[in-house]
Amino acid sequence: MDNQNILVPPLQTVKLFFMAKWSFQYLDVLVIFFWNAKEKKGRREFSIRICQRKLPKICIQSAIDSIPSDNKNWVCIHVRAGTYREKVKIPYNKPYIILRGEGKRRTKIVWDDHFSTAQSPTFVSLADNIVVRSITFVNSYNFPHDNNPRFPAVAAMITGDKTAFYQCGFAGVQDTLWDEAGRHYFKRCTIQGAVDFIFGSGQSIYEGCSIQVLEGGFITAQGRTNPSDANGFVFKGCNVFGKSSVYLGRPWRGYSRVLFYKSNFSNIVDPEGWNAWNFVGHENQITFAEYGNFGPGAEISKRVSWANKLSPQSLEELTSMSFINAENWIEKQPI
Repeated sequence: MDNQNILVPPLQTVKLFFMAKWSFQYLDVLVIFFWNAKEKKGRREFSIRICQRKLPKICIQSAIDSIPSDNKNWVCIHVRAGTYREKVKIPYNKPYIILRGEGKRRTKIVWDDHFSTAQSPTFVSLADNIVVRSITFVNSYNFPHDNNPRFPAVAAMITGDKTAFYQCGFAGVQDTLWDEAGRHYFKRCTIQGAVDFIFGSGQSIYEGCSIQVLEGGFITAQGRTNPSDANGFVFKGCNVFGKSSVYLGRPWRGYSRVLFYKSNFSNIVDPEGWNAWNFVGHENQITFAEYGNFGPGAEISKRVSWANKLSPQSLEELTSMSFINAENWIEKQPI
């Protein structure tokens, strides 16, 4: 690719010029992309467009690596349709990144790793202020279903604060989505798995998401450790479906908190709904609740006796966007 494919606009700063030249140094070896910049709602935003031709093995990671540490401007990495076979990591010191694909069925990042939960993720996001749109993350170990022994195989691990996913996909079998820490918003995403496939200690709202159960198991394993911790998983207007019987969740830590709210349950939901796992005898510490759900799996007459009935105040606190968005960080992010 020649120099004209790197678009450096007249309004650039000296720092941007350095960034663009630095990016260009990677072109011959690692990645094909170009920089562009624009003003939007009073913010300076830059973009990197990854081209589809002659993709190298570590294309997306190279684009992330080209962004200077402690970046203060929003940078959009536009990932064209295709399957990218690489591990991708956004480190702690690379905030304000937007990863934008061309559809969760068209733009996929795939890797095959397993056994170690911490080392297996296809995608790791450690920085604050990250937005991801229209990309699917796949851990292809056990997915699609095969005869391999089942091990934890994480598709995505999210630990940064103020992170949002729009129309994304997460595909795996065991431990698909590690919602590990921070405030997160998932909207109209698809999450596939079987065992503890949404787990961690994140403070997150899942709105309008499709939760597909591939084998019998547990949807959530939430990791709240103290009653004063603010974290928990809230599922609003989601669709739970699949092929095998599933529990809505089991506690990973002693004060686990999960709410399903006004969601559609197919008949795969086990009548008991919830499982106490390693905390039998301590169920009073756990907050597992349902409210206003519908569908053949939403009947609660046979639910475990310790399932919670939340007060109107608690229900409002958990279902309001202020549960994750008290600082209005979602509105401040470029969507």
